[in-house]
Amino acid sequence: MTQPDGITPDTKDWTWVLQRPCPECGYAAATMDPLAVGGAVRATLPRWEQALARPGTTTRPAPGVWSALEYGAHVRDVFRVFDTRLAAMLTQDDPLFANWDQDAAALEGGYAHQDPAVVAIELTAAGMAIAARFDAIVPEQLSRTGRRSDGANFTIESFARYLLHDVLHHLHDVSA
Repeated sequence: MTQPDGITPDTKDWTWVLQRPCPECGYAAATMDPLAVGGAVRATLPRWEQALARPGTTTRPAPGVWSALEYGAHVRDVFRVFDTRLAAMLTQDDPLFANWDQDAAALEGGYAHQDPAVVAIELTAAGMAIAARFDAIVPEQLSRTGRRSDGANFTIESFARYLLHDVLHHLHDVSA
């Protein structure tokens, strides 16, 4: 079912990327050191800033496909949501994460109508915040757990790898 903004909601369970490489973007979670995710996130930030500064960043490349601006706003919010969830995993025993509907967030947040320069600043700030939180992780914490409301279970190790796929996959989307 297509939403009022012309986007078909993404109903895929993307946790499969933890078991096998993504055929679209090439990300292989098993090759990523979860203790290096902070640096990997920071390394994407200049690329996001460039994508959001390009001409045409507000234009959708095809019907039903987000613009670079919409992807950038989504990644900004992914950083924020994941940072909250990571904090919970570090301070609570096996927290259950509040549901986050990314498609509803895009509509309610008016992703398509935001200012790309502001989104770039906010994305960078949110990326730096979660990168710093990941930088503070020690090996003994990698097995701490958390759960999504849909039943998906994560350790901090798998959570780190899952986050990085989202960020890199959407960079692939805006670069294609």
